[in-house]
Amino acid sequence: MDTRVIFGLGNPGREYENTRHNLGFMVLACLARQRGLVFKNCAFAKGWLAQELTGSRLTVLFLPATFMNLSGNAVRKVLDKQGVGLAQILLVCDDLNLDFGQMRLRKKGSDGGHNGLKSVIAAFASQEFARLRIGIGHPGNKDAVVDYVLQPFNKEERERLPAIVETAAECCSKWASQVERPESVVHVDAIKSRDTERRGELK
Repeated sequence: MDTRVIFGLGNPGREYENTRHNLGFMVLACLARQRGLVFKNCAFAKGWLAQELTGSRLTVLFLPATFMNLSGNAVRKVLDKQGVGLAQILLVCDDLNLDFGQMRLRKKGSDGGHNGLKSVIAAFASQEFARLRIGIGHPGNKDAVVDYVLQPFNKEERERLPAIVETAAECCSKWASQVERPESVVHVDAIKSRDTERRGELK
């Protein structure tokens, strides 16, 4: 069985539902809708799971319910249950260091100051896993970061958000469908950005 596991990082609870820090949740929710999948409570790890079997390829989507700072605990339990290694996972998360809507897909790297990535790196003592980082911009003042990431998107961002989320979900699909080993990550630049198209229409 060829298994790929995609994790969307975020915080559980209605109060966090539409916040910048929950962009990973939003992308996986979009991906599940595109594939006609439904998330269900997971029996072996704290979170919600959806999966799709196509031939010999199993694609697992997982949303940890551990809160961002403890994401590594849930990721570890899912990998142990599925019997897969870090080379077969993709983490999707927001990123303060990228402009809003900018995306970077890398096969390894540091946490970049993101507590969810930091938790996963600590859980495995390794940075050797793919991650799709999606820019939310920076408030400009490091003292404002905590409030900023836990706030909802502003009006302009909400107008652009659906296209960005859809493009990110498409990127996840391309990563999961690779015939070769998934650590040979696809390039985001190869996917035409619907956000760019949408902004052109709004001018």
